[in-house]
Parts: sequence; C-alpha cells; structure tokens
Amino acid sequence: MRKLFGTDGVRGTANIEPITAGSALGLAQAAARVLAKEASEPVVIVGRDTRASGEMLEAAIAAGLAASGVDVLLTGVLPTPAVAYLTTVHRALFGIVISASHNPFQDNGIKFFGANAYKLSHEVELAIESEYFNPGEHPPATGKSIGRIRALPDSIEQYAAFAASTVSKDFSLSGVKVLVDSANGAAYQTTPVVLARLGAEVDLRFGAPDGFNINEDCGSTHPATLARLVQQTGAGFGIAHDGDADRVLFCDEKGVPLDGDELLAIAAVDLLSRDQLRANTLAATVMSNFGLDELLHRHGGKVLRTDVGDPFVIDAMVQHQLNLGGEQSGHLIFRDFTTTGDGLIAALQIMAVMARTGKPLSELRQVLHKFPQILRNISVREKLPFEQFDRLTARTAEAESRLHGKGRVLLRYSGTEKKARLLLEGPDTDELNEVADAIVEEIVKSLGA
Repeated sequence: MRKLFGTDGVRGTANIEPITAGSALGLAQAAARVLAKEASEPVVIVGRDTRASGEMLEAAIAAGLAASGVDVLLTGVLPTPAVAYLTTVHRALFGIVISASHNPFQDNGIKFFGANAYKLSHEVELAIESEYFNPGEHPPATGKSIGRIRALPDSIEQYAAFAASTVSKDFSLSGVKVLVDSANGAAYQTTPVVLARLGAEVDLRFGAPDGFNINEDCGSTHPATLARLVQQTGAGFGIAHDGDADRVLFCDEKGVPLDGDELLAIAAVDLLSRDQLRANTLAATVMSNFGLDELLHRHGGKVLRTDVGDPFVIDAMVQHQLNLGGEQSGHLIFRDFTTTGDGLIAALQIMAVMARTGKPLSELRQVLHKFPQILRNISVREKLPFEQFDRLTARTAEAESRLHGKGRVLLRYSGTEKKARLLLEGPDTDELNEVADAIVEEIVKSLGA
C-alpha cells in the first residue's frame, strides 16, 4: 500500500501535509537517494505550472536536491510533457513537475519522470516512499559536492521547436483562426508560440496567470466556456488545455465541444487508414465510451481497455507496443512522439488529420457514434470500500441487473480528489438518469461530504 503517491504523483492542498516546503524538500532528497545514488554528476530538471504555491515548492525541491549533491536545472513555468521531453534532451537522471493538473489553485502536487521520460514505475515510487519515511543515516554533501541550482535557458523554445517538428514540414495553419484557452496555466506561452509559428491566427484566452486563476471557470474542465467563445468569435475551431497542459479538448467550428473519446476516434481511424496504428489497437480506459469498440471493430481494429489514469494507459501501450491511447478527459498519448499525455502535440496531430482530409471537425467527429453515458461526481468524506454499505451494494446490483446486456455500471473513487465517480452507459438516457439517481442517493447517505 502506498502512503504518499497517488495515481499521478503526490497531491494535496498546498502548505498542508504532504504538500509543504519541508515535505517537498524531504521527498526530493529521498528521490535523489533512490535515483541518483550511483551517478557521478547527477542533474535533475524541475518545472512547474502557474500556481503561486509552485514557487515555494520549487525552492524547497531545488534545495533538497542540491543538498543531496544533485545539480538542478529550473525550467520555470512549463507544461508537464515539456519537462518530460527536456529530461531526455539534457540527459537528466529524472524530472520533477510541480502541478496539480486540473485541480483548483489551492492544490498542488509533485510528480516524477525517469531518465527515459516515462513516469516512474509503481516499484520505484514505493522505494522513494520507503526512503522518505525511513531515511536512515546519510552523510550530507559538502564542499564542491553540493549541487548547483541554475535556470535552464530557452526551455520554452526547445520544447516549441520539438512540438512543431511533430507535423510535416508542409503543414500550415495559414488563414486559420484558432481560439486557445490555456486555463491560465502552463501552456499560456508554448501553445500560442507554436500555433503562430505554423501560421495560425491565434486568439488566446485565459492566458494571463496570476498564481490564483489557474483552471478557474476555464480550461479543458469547462468545455462550455470554450464553446461560447468559439461561437462568439467565429474561430475555425478552439482548443483548451488543463493547468499543466497534458490534456486537450477541442471545439468544432459550430461551437460544439469534442471530448477525448471523439479525438481518439478521429486519430485512430486516420492511423488505421494509413496502416500506422500499431497492432491495429487503441488503448483506452474503462471510462471511454463503448462506441469506440464498435468503431474500431468496423475498421478492422480493436480497443484495449485499462484502469483509469494515464499511467495505466501508458503502461499498456508500452507493454503491447502501441502508439495511440488516451482518456475521455483529454489525455491523449501519441507515442510516436511523446512518452506521456501532451496537450499541444495531441492538438497538432488532430489538426494534421483535418489538413490531410480537408474536413472540418464537425464532419470528422461523425465517425464516432456514442452510446448514451451518464457521469456523476459525488463528494465524499472518505474513501471507504463501497462493499461496506449494503444498501449501496444492493442499488448497484439492481442497476447492473437492469442494464444487463444493454449497458454497464462503473463506480469508483477519483485518484486525485475526494469524490466517487459513477458512470452508467446504455441505450436509454432517461433510464440511465433514473438508475443513477438511486445510486447517488445511497452514496450521499453513506459517504456524502
């Protein structure tokens, strides 16, 4: 059992354990002892999103690494996938990102990438936890062995050049107006720079971070905001990132949002048509719409289902040597180019499909025929096993029986928030809502915050 790491690093309210300056320093030292113990000249890349608390945590992490004899290169504000990329470019032992992704500004988190730019394995995270809680005796770095802390120059330009290289040299967005919602987050500089370089007329919104407005009524968790802005401005389409820009959602030229499933469908069919979808297989989580399975089957492919969370998707992609996977939330992994979800590179690949086919998003999206889905998020006091509550178990069983053969019920806890997530899928929306109401009522009674 992990005490510190969740599904995507360590996360919580900033300046409350374990997201305090002291704990961040200790975690950095533990990571250094596990990952840098045999390195002669260890270097670590550290980046962050725009949260005010990120400055405090960055200072603590850098101090902890330097005190452990590790040199630190600070990227400043940069998307999570950019830190992963720069970790390999600069041959760092590992990379650290300070971000709580789509969470509100008062939260923050710390996540790690290995030297290969992939997130750390479960076993390595456990080893860091063990070292964090049981540090033992370690001689401090002294004299010339103390690490140095420096800013990494041109980090934005290095990542921007790489992102632009993932589309063909003749690809152009000339004459296209793209509305960009950067969520007042880490992509407020990188995405506009790359799209403008490719010829787009960029209309940047929510691109003025002040440390406290990250994800506030904007970004990929608020697609209605993006839709409204596209309708108002007449943009050719819109894209929205989350706070650390490892996600992207689109809005078509008619002002209708597309979620991650629709984007995966567009990309998968394009790759299949060009015989470039490895093993003819798309990796998606159990939360993705079953319309994807029907679509892939029709085109001679299949869907490999994983647990929820992009680390599980990526693990499956590596294990089965796949090159496309993702989540309904907008984590899209184009593994021919990246090792993790990358909102900008994913956006560019979808734009490339539009250019190759000459079709607008409103037409491309029609390839996927979704099954009706109901998703409810219920705040809970604590994450107790659902099986402890007989009436909740009974309600869930009744729902599964009622939808048997024509739908499904999935009840789980969020990996990053104190919430229960209920997903129902089936042919009749009214029936799904009725079934969902009954289950939510029992969750609120038994576990409600």
